Amino acid sequence: MKTLKFKTNIKCSGCVATVTPFLNEVAGRDGWEVNLESPERTLTVTTDKAVAEGDVIAAMQKAGYKAEGV
Repeated sequence: MKTLKFKTNIKCSGCVATVTPFLNEVAGRDGWEVNLESPERTLTVTTDKAVAEGDVIAAMQKAGYKAEGV
């Protein structure tokens, strides 16, 4: 199991809905979550799939959001 964490500019549940199809494609349906309670809006990707940090960042950019590894 691999865990990656990213600081994002996601602000609300609407933003999460926008990125969902992009992140599901990269990390799988249950392979990620965004902590909206955290001021950093941390995206955590936990999956058995071979997911690279760059793949997640690219998926976020396709959705119109930013992510940077922490």
